[in-house]
Amino acid sequence: MVDPNKEENMNASVAMQQYRHNHIQGGIETASPHRLVQMLMEGALEKLMAAKGFMATKDIAKKGEHISWAISIIDSLRSCLNVEVGGDFALNLLDLYNYMEKRLVEANINNDPAMLDEVAQLIIEIKSGWDAIPAEFHSPVKPS
Repeated sequence: MVDPNKEENMNASVAMQQYRHNHIQGGIETASPHRLVQMLMEGALEKLMAAKGFMATKDIAKKGEHISWAISIIDSLRSCLNVEVGGDFALNLLDLYNYMEKRLVEANINNDPAMLDEVAQLIIEIKSGWDAIPAEFHSPVKPS
């Protein structure tokens, strides 16, 4: 026998996921490059929080899935770097992103929430600097 409450909850969950997907998709299509980087950082933080929760409940599969997703997002952030324009700053960020990915692999293997917190704190620090960039610098630089 089908539990109507369970079916209702499942339908609500599917509807919420669809709403989030459409909301995010719409946000991506209209976002500036600056905003897209902010969204990537926000996404990585969300995935790390979820992974920490799954780590606490010992849901190994979901923990691994969310850590992998965070690693993919960090990889996307790395691909946005332009070392020719950004110089040493971009190189330092490249090293930091590599370090964060390594720590996330270790966190996954060792089930260590402190490592997730460490990476989240690094992302928060980078994001706070990114968020502080004045609006006039949000548009891409046009070549001379």
